[in-house]
Amino acid sequence: MGWHAGRMDHAVLHRGVEELARREPRFAVVVERHGMPPLWDRRPGFPSLLHIMLEQQVSLASARAAFDRLLVLANPLTPASLLGLDDAQLRAAGFSRQKTRYARALATALLAGTLDLDALAGLDDDAVDAALRSVPGIGPWTAAIYRLSALGRPDAWPAGDLAVAAGIAGLWELPALPTAAETLIRAEPWRPWRAVAARLLWQQYLATKAAR
Repeated sequence: MGWHAGRMDHAVLHRGVEELARREPRFAVVVERHGMPPLWDRRPGFPSLLHIMLEQQVSLASARAAFDRLLVLANPLTPASLLGLDDAQLRAAGFSRQKTRYARALATALLAGTLDLDALAGLDDDAVDAALRSVPGIGPWTAAIYRLSALGRPDAWPAGDLAVAAGIAGLWELPALPTAAETLIRAEPWRPWRAVAARLLWQQYLATKAAR
């Protein structure tokens, strides 16, 4: 069963950062240079999960633009209001055919009750992953990002996240980005604070990108 200690807040984040900085000098350097990382939290529910699905394999800016266009068409954004849009409207908002299918599958699962997002808060990490990944279009990365940002789980690890991989490559001076499997191995000593480690790595990545 996956470990979790409830929803992360600033106090929990601070405790995790302090612990990781003691374990790993590179994280201590990130904190010294850039301070505490943001929570990067999201409100649990359908809109956040759909937004994360839109972020798959595209830039955050592109996903944000598509999501904002969707909100113009369906406000409030609910499973029913999304299913009320036709494919042409979703394509005009920036949805690919694949993401249109995934969005409809998610909305249908929520309306049918085969996925209950409200119930996820009471489940352990492994059970949350299993519930989310029962929906087409939700894979390991999407499930991990939802656990990390919407449920605030301290040990969620987004293997396959390019910014996390870039942060690792920069701090450890690697010749190439590590694979998802390699990041899982590297992150093992950071349990039960891998979601905090991910935030530190995102912070490192963004700081490096801004300095270029």
